[in-house]
Amino acid sequence: MAMEADEITALIKEAIPGASVTVEDLRGDGDHYGALVVSDTFAGLSRVQQHQMVYKALGDRMGGELHALAIQTATPENAE
Repeated sequence: MAMEADEITALIKEAIPGASVTVEDLRGDGDHYGALVVSDTFAGLSRVQQHQMVYKALGDRMGGELHALAIQTATPENAE
């Protein structure tokens, strides 16, 4: 069963308190999402470390319930 965008958002916000999270269904199929996560927590971390935090928030759902997730991360100062 595929995940819903609001469930993805909730998991990320729970793991990264205070984060601004926007999740979009990229293909309208419930399997391919894009996420923009903006958080002060990312300050001083590499892009890889930032993405690892997001993947950790989703746990074993990645590759299972959640087929594909394109991640963009930023600090509030660097958010577009």
